[in-house]
Parts: sequence; structure tokens; C-alpha cells
Amino acid sequence: MPVPKRRTSTSKRNKRRAHDAITATVATAECPDCGEQMVRHRACPHCGLYRGRQVIEIDD
Repeated sequence: MPVPKRRTSTSKRNKRRAHDAITATVATAECPDCGEQMVRHRACPHCGLYRGRQVIEIDD
């Protein structure tokens, strides 16, 4: 199996790793029922509604 002829320099290695620190952002939206921020396409953790239907029982 072939192996690299030269060692990868630190600058070359660090340039390749530049995107490792980037994290994905979570798209949030305002819940139409309670107005709290929630993750899109998920049930609201505050009121338990998703697309106008109660899908999670929330104890107050």
C-alpha cells in the first residue's frame, strides 16, 4: 500500500482542518400557538403542538 513520501506540514494540515470548528446552526421558528422559539419541523416543547395538533402531553 502506498505511503506519503513527505510529512504533511503543519500549515497544510491546519488549513485542511479549518472547517472542523464550524458547527451547524439549528433553524428555529416562533411557535404559532405560544410564541416560544422552537426547532423547525418539530413539536413545540413548551405547548406540545405540531401543525395545529396536540402531539405531546405537557404537564403544567
